[in-house]
Amino acid sequence: MAESLRIVGILLAAGRGARFDPAGRQNKLLQRLSGGESVVAASAANLLAAMDEVCAVVRPEAPETMALLQGIGCSVTVCAEAGLGMGVSLVHALRQVQDADGWVIALADMPYVRPDTIAALSAALRSGADIAVPLFDNQRGNPVAFGRAHLAALLSLDGDRGARKLLNTLPVTEVPVDDAGVLRDIDLPEHLA
Repeated sequence: MAESLRIVGILLAAGRGARFDPAGRQNKLLQRLSGGESVVAASAANLLAAMDEVCAVVRPEAPETMALLQGIGCSVTVCAEAGLGMGVSLVHALRQVQDADGWVIALADMPYVRPDTIAALSAALRSGADIAVPLFDNQRGNPVAFGRAHLAALLSLDGDRGARKLLNTLPVTEVPVDDAGVLRDIDLPEHLA
């Protein structure tokens, strides 16, 4: 039964990246990593390698990001209210795939998370966890997996805090991983190296 659960990957790619470029001239998700791949392409590829289905949410003024993600196999949804925060973008994406049994929610500016880590979070949901987070070096990281029991609470989110409140108030299954990528995001230009 647990093997038949539909777990969908959600890639949050609708942020403005204001810390990366306060002037707003560069889309940090389209910047190249040292290996030549863009930040968002690497993040999406890792999620797609571990999940059968990925829904990415983008902001309206990012057509290049949308085209790139569609080209590598993500379904893409545009969130007109993305500027209101991550919680709004997450709710928008969830509404597109709310009939799933669970979701692995990944951040598009975290290209170093390995597919086996993502698969381990999905496996935790299939094994009965309601919420699962990766644990590296005694620190919780991203992505985060939620089972269907939390759909109503997830759909009530707003603002820029995402699901942090749920993680701080509900029981969470910590999944030990040997993957420093769960703690590494691209916030500044020097993080691309």
